[in-house]
Amino acid sequence: MTGMEARGDAELKKELDATLHARKELGEEYESALVDSFLEKVEQRFDGVVDRRVRRQLAEQQMVVARGSRSPQSTDSWGERFGFGIVSLVLAIPLSGIGGGVAGLPGLLVAWGGIVGVNVVQAARLYPDFFGRRKGKSASDWED
Repeated sequence: MTGMEARGDAELKKELDATLHARKELGEEYESALVDSFLEKVEQRFDGVVDRRVRRQLAEQQMVVARGSRSPQSTDSWGERFGFGIVSLVLAIPLSGIGGGVAGLPGLLVAWGGIVGVNVVQAARLYPDFFGRRKGKSASDWED
């Protein structure tokens, strides 16, 4: 949370306290107007936060386009690949226990087949050339 957002939240808290205090003093006949006023302030706060986030995201996208590189969301970093591998190994432990405990060796083989399958699909997505699919290969390359 940025300082600006924290300051806005403190202001909204003060507004809520003031609205509740005014409701106690003015009574139930003004409750609807007080609630509407407070909700309008919340809506303005929300709109401001959304506007800032949208402007920031658009600026980031414009920077990416100006640099001529891929967008940050589409890059596959080493950390992402490493994390995927670690998560698949950590999940392999309970899957192996469940598969082996319930169905014995066939269950263990099915569990590890699934783990290997998920990792092969991830590797094929990241490295399409690794599995023998060369870019630019046409149907005529197979004819001899």
